[in-house]
This record gives sequence, C-alpha cells and structure tokens, in this order.
Amino acid sequence: MAKKKNGNIITWIKDVTGSKAEGKAYKWLLPAETGMMLYSLFTLLLIAFTYTSLPNADELIWWRIRIMLLTVALWIVYRIWTCPLMNLARILLLLLTLGWWYPDTYLLNRHFDNLDHIFAAWDQALFGFQPALVWSKAFPSPIVSELMAMGYSLYFLMFVSLIAYIFIKRYKDFQKTAFIIITSFFVYYVVFDLLPVAGPQYYYLAVGIEDIAAGHFPALGNYFANHTECLPIPGWQDGLFHNLVQASHDAGERPTAAFPSSHVGISTITMLMAMRLRMWKYLLLWAVPYAFLCMGTVYLLPHYAVDAMAGFITAIAVFFTLEWTWKKVFAVIRL
Repeated sequence: MAKKKNGNIITWIKDVTGSKAEGKAYKWLLPAETGMMLYSLFTLLLIAFTYTSLPNADELIWWRIRIMLLTVALWIVYRIWTCPLMNLARILLLLLTLGWWYPDTYLLNRHFDNLDHIFAAWDQALFGFQPALVWSKAFPSPIVSELMAMGYSLYFLMFVSLIAYIFIKRYKDFQKTAFIIITSFFVYYVVFDLLPVAGPQYYYLAVGIEDIAAGHFPALGNYFANHTECLPIPGWQDGLFHNLVQASHDAGERPTAAFPSSHVGISTITMLMAMRLRMWKYLLLWAVPYAFLCMGTVYLLPHYAVDAMAGFITAIAVFFTLEWTWKKVFAVIRL
C-alpha cells in the first residue's frame, strides 16, 4: 500500500480491500503460515511418540488439524478475494493462536526430566548467588516493581504494534516482518518442547527457599509433570501493572519455557526488526519498556539470569537466520 499524498480513511479502506494494492501475491501459504505448519507437523510427531502417556492426545491432534484447516480456508478466501485485508486476517489467526501454543509446550516436555537444577547452578556459578531470589528483595520499591511489571506486561503490545504499524504504513515489509516475528515464536517453542526448564517461580518452591539460598540445587526428575504450584509474583501487590502480570500468569502460565527467555528473545527480535527498517521513533518509544522487560524477566521470577542472557544471544542468531531465509527463499519464490 503506497503512501498517497491525499490519503484519508476512504482511500485506505480501498487500498486494503482492493486487489491492486496486493501486487504479486503468494499463491499458496504465506511465509509465516509455513512456519506454523512446520511446527504443527513437528509437534504431531512428538505427540505420536508420547501418545500413550498423554491424557489428552486426541484433543491436541484435532486442535492442530482444525488450525491447519482454518489456515487453508483463509487461503481459499484469499484466492477469491485477493487483497491486503485478507492477508491481515491470515496473520491475525497466527497471532491469536500463539497464546495456545505456549502452554502446549508443557504437555510435551513434561515427559523429559526437569533441568532447572542445571540452570540455577549456572546462575550461582556466574554471580555467586541467585539473582531471581535476591533482586526483588534488594529493590522492593513500588516504583521499581511497577517499572519491571510494566515492561513485562507490554510484551505482546510491543511486537503486535510493530506488525500493525507495518501493515498500515509500510505494507511492502508486512510479510517479512510477520514471518520473522511469528516464526521466531515457533523456533523458541521447538526448544521449549525438548528442554524442560520450569523457572525460579516453580523450582524455588519445589526445592525450598532455604536450600536455594544455601546453594543446593537438587534434580527433580519429572516432578513438574504433576505439580504446577509456584511462588507468588514478587513486588508491589497493589500495583496496576503487577496485577496485569498476575492476571496473565493465572490465565496461561505453566512450569515450562524458561530457557531461553522468549520474552527477551522476541522483544529483541522486534527491536532488531525495527532497526533493520530504520524505524527510529519506534525504537525510541520502546527502548525504556524493552529494558525493563528484560530486567523484569528475572525480577518477577519467571527466569534465571542465564535465561535472559540466552534470550538476547539466541535472538540475534534467530533474527539473522530467518532474515537470510526470507532473502533466499520467500523474497524470490512466490510459492
């Protein structure tokens, strides 16, 4: 959708509902949809191997089939009505289902022995203490608590706002942006499916705070397959952002997906995407929330410090790998 000198809401509606603005369309799946389909097939394979020990294996299988069928249905509608608005609907479906795929990683990795004792020991070796255990106690101020919770709670808005802005203002970059950000989620989900790390809020409670403070990090085997109790989120309990984080936690948190931190990873990838597109105002707007988000992953107990560091490092690797994939595959081949 090219920017017009006399642009208004009517012109914009014509752009997003008309076929001319779409240009050279993808004949089959969008790049981001391809990432989702590959992840669906990967997890179907995992489900097949663990079918007899999954209490709701049939439900997991049929959910994937429904999502894939709905994706195909939207593609059919797109072939009939080829326009940017239908492409947006296809990407929205992927975004809306991300919240379901996340707790699903718990159902798949619970079959493996928990690895929290390794990552807690790494934190201890690097810092001589547990940052997740002492950080909130060292800075108990309601202001600090709210700043940490603010950054953490704005996580989804951060990458969704970038995708929305690109769709409205720079449509030529829409598919690339959606592909890199959404596929990054599925890359992290693959790791979470195979690497069962619950995070401090679960592991500390299971072991006991006194033992953790003393530097004792026992292996728990498959303890979290049947235990989902966790410590309360530290900080100012009456804070607005604290309550937002608590509500999000209650809605879908599981003892899974701690390493590496996808909060740090996806937010870093979002910032790298904005940097690549030279969106300096966006970077300036989100710089402070991004910093507090990264710190909040440890302060609020979801992650060990090594999780946050790994999130940053893996984000760089994932971003440039997916960007290379885009250039070599999707930018030249309209499947």
